[in-house]
Amino acid sequence: MSSLVEHFGIAVRQLREQRGWSQEHLAALSDLNRSYVGEIERGRVIVSIVTVQKLAVALQLEPASLLARGEQVASVRRAHHDALAAIGG
Repeated sequence: MSSLVEHFGIAVRQLREQRGWSQEHLAALSDLNRSYVGEIERGRVIVSIVTVQKLAVALQLEPASLLARGEQVASVRRAHHDALAAIGG
């Protein structure tokens, strides 16, 4: 799966965990199936824009902010990878 999908899933998981919520709780708030939330968090499914909106509303964010959080995850991971490469090479 693409890194965009993976990073979005990581962002959803981080936001959920910051709130102390279970996958079941996020699923209930966003009107999604718990196993689907798990698949999203593992970066195994490409979510629709409607699903992004449902998750954002549940997490009390704007959809654009939720998507931007995925980009932030990507940036941090790239910086970490670059730092490790600099140490090793």
